[in-house]
Amino acid sequence: MEFLDLGTTAFLLFFGFMAAFIDSVVGGGGLISVPALLWTGLPPVMALGTNKCAAVMGALTSFITFVRSGKVDVYLMKRLFPLSFIGSALGVFVVQMVPPDILRPLVIVMLIGVLLYSIFKKDWGKENKYAGMSTRLLLLSGVVAFSLGFYDGFFGPGAGSFMLFGLLMVGFDFLGAAANARTLNFASNLSAVIFFGACGLIDFTHAIPMGLAMIAGAYCGANMALKKGVGYVRPLFIIITTILIGKLVYGLFF
Repeated sequence: MEFLDLGTTAFLLFFGFMAAFIDSVVGGGGLISVPALLWTGLPPVMALGTNKCAAVMGALTSFITFVRSGKVDVYLMKRLFPLSFIGSALGVFVVQMVPPDILRPLVIVMLIGVLLYSIFKKDWGKENKYAGMSTRLLLLSGVVAFSLGFYDGFFGPGAGSFMLFGLLMVGFDFLGAAANARTLNFASNLSAVIFFGACGLIDFTHAIPMGLAMIAGAYCGANMALKKGVGYVRPLFIIITTILIGKLVYGLFF
């Protein structure tokens, strides 16, 4: 295995930390890490696989941090985690046959809807109103977890935002939704890494240094969210979703 030069390694460490810091709370870290990997010269599909390999290290860190804090609903996640995992595996399989950019216009519209709802419903997500699930709601949540897992493996941008939004809809506050969304995101990332790796689409010389930085970034980001609470997570969610929409719109027309 060849080693990267010091400058490239420092570049990956910095942007890996920043990506995981944000991603550990509200998702959207790929906005930073994927362009950084592309800048180093990796081909697009290789960059996606390498990013997933690095991101799963950060996702595991934030997942463990939130579990230890007691913010993860273990009963619910035991049921949704496998569905997100399987959905992501299917997404990775399909993305090798179908161009993922066909989803871009639809994703932009959906993210705008998520953003507007979050902005204008000011008291939404301030208090935890989740009181368990009926069988019907659990089945619906399973479908959503599978679908978003598929989307994360197939395309990816905004997956964390959609996961967080879905958990807000069932009554979690912003902090609880962030914690449980990170669990689902860890499942989809883990699955994607396994299948990207099986296809030889991971460059470990880039993934390892970026992943180590993501461990530190995820730890700091998750603990910051736990310390600052809902008042920190909500505005960060709105900011990152706005930036993500701008990036997708730019990619659509330019």
